[in-house]
Amino acid sequence: MAQYGAGGFERMDGSRYLPISEHGLIGDLRTAALVATDGTIDWYCCPRFDAPSVFASLLDADRGGSFELSADVPARTRQFYFPDTNVLITRFFAADGVGEIQDFMPVVDESREADRHRLIRRVVCVRGVLPFRAKIAPRFGYGTEAHTVELGDGHAVFRSPSLSLALTATVPIETDGVDVSSHFKLLEGESTVFALDRVNADVSPRACPSREAERQFEATVRFWRHWLSRSQYHGRWREMVHRSALVLKLLTYAPTGAIIAAPTTSLPEQLGGERNWDYRYVWVRDAAFCIYAMLRLGFTSEAEAFTGFISEHGIMRGTKETGPLQIMYGIDGRCDLPEYELPHFEGYLGSSPVRVGNAATGQLQLDIYGALLDSVYLYDKWGQPISSDHWDEVGAVVDWLCDHWDQPDEGVWETRAGRRNFVYSRLMCWVALERAIRLANRRGLPADLPRWRQSRDAIYRQIMARGWSAERGAFVQGLDDKVLDASLLMMPMAKFISPTDPKWLSTLDVLTTDLVSDSLVYRYDPAASPDGLRGSEGTFSICSFWYVEALARAGRLEEARLAFEKMLTYANHLGLFAEEIGPTGEQLGNFPQAFTHLSLISAAFNLDRALG
Repeated sequence: MAQYGAGGFERMDGSRYLPISEHGLIGDLRTAALVATDGTIDWYCCPRFDAPSVFASLLDADRGGSFELSADVPARTRQFYFPDTNVLITRFFAADGVGEIQDFMPVVDESREADRHRLIRRVVCVRGVLPFRAKIAPRFGYGTEAHTVELGDGHAVFRSPSLSLALTATVPIETDGVDVSSHFKLLEGESTVFALDRVNADVSPRACPSREAERQFEATVRFWRHWLSRSQYHGRWREMVHRSALVLKLLTYAPTGAIIAAPTTSLPEQLGGERNWDYRYVWVRDAAFCIYAMLRLGFTSEAEAFTGFISEHGIMRGTKETGPLQIMYGIDGRCDLPEYELPHFEGYLGSSPVRVGNAATGQLQLDIYGALLDSVYLYDKWGQPISSDHWDEVGAVVDWLCDHWDQPDEGVWETRAGRRNFVYSRLMCWVALERAIRLANRRGLPADLPRWRQSRDAIYRQIMARGWSAERGAFVQGLDDKVLDASLLMMPMAKFISPTDPKWLSTLDVLTTDLVSDSLVYRYDPAASPDGLRGSEGTFSICSFWYVEALARAGRLEEARLAFEKMLTYANHLGLFAEEIGPTGEQLGNFPQAFTHLSLISAAFNLDRALG
């Protein structure tokens, strides 16, 4: 349980920060909140994923703000999802009773109620008797805006210059002028409800009595179960695959179809280091790979929505100097995502700076063209045939790529040490051209096929001549280089090379020796390939799942299955993954991360198929 005093936010066990992995995620397809295993909401942005935080004690225990709700006595806790949903249950086991918090955000349609962004916390005593304590301490505008509290009959309204929130409760609440608190005791079978709503001129405070909370709980459960019932996956790892699918759906911004990379900012890739980034945006690469994973499971409407996002916001009609595509966009399609720091936040466990926005928008990353056009190809194959207007956009992009593929860029890992001739970028340019050619041939669509083939074949020859190191016996990170890079695990998956080609099998062996640690895979060695940032990082989880697929495609099924099962042991108690795994198995980086979960789905699907 959290406590506030001269020392700021402190939990029952005396710590100021719980491990990143000690959290679950809830959301309403517009925004999301992290709920810690002690019952504290320590990350929440309202009214959308990329809005300023309301609760951010995950990034600053003193200044970030939180919604604490916990047993008011020492208690063991357990957390799980209500089966096949994104409704989160946190249970408290104390000497005199057992209680639980049911956390969820109702998913509503595009009516005015969608602006309410209701967050419901239902507390139930299931055995014996249990005292509880709540403290609601919002800190608006990333902790920079002052607010007032108006206490009414069963509700309180927090007002700041940019946002107002209404808290309703079925137990007495009190305020000290800044925060709201409550102490209450529940007997077996009794419950109480806290509801936090965004309010404005169109949305007024509204009570949430127990009966309404029950109805909204049941409606939310029905929504998630109905959505998940469309899954066509029936393989060996159904529970983990479906949890990953539910995570990816939570990271979808329903009004536009955008898919964000993660719901958090600045969770560190190295504790105490500077590798802290804002991931609450739409990376073309991540979202395109996500579409592949969703299509594999049968979720075509998500692919359709993202295709609509690409089309409606003119993503492929861009005219910037770096090319038609930016590497990322806002959830509303905006291009400008200026990066700045929040110096008043200390960062998770002192890991500063805390950043908002992302300066990588200005980078050139040629691999995104392959990721996007592969998703277009797959949606045309498994979803809906491509429209004529969309094909015209594809053709213009491919024509641009024919003129610009042979240039250095910042690469898939967004290095900040200048542009280089990355082999992975060339590989994905080949994918873009190959998929466009295949689509044109299959559909009989107009295209400058001789030119496209000439560029595709030139890329292939360049990779084979200059991306292969005879000295290392492996494909390498850059042209005429000797450094290894785990992104090249994509080569057989992209169908660039046979998974049993001698050159690829040699590459797989060298990568295993140099970058793999107990099934976990490092992206590259920063000492051998400086990336412009200080410090090191953990193993990169998407690469670990790529490794599983590479082993499976090479026919090394027992190794692949063992590596996959090992990787699953690094998930948190709910089956969630951050971006990276640290040296002692801890989760590092923004959490949960779409990249990791979509690669888990792909690895499970293809390993299942290989095993038969």
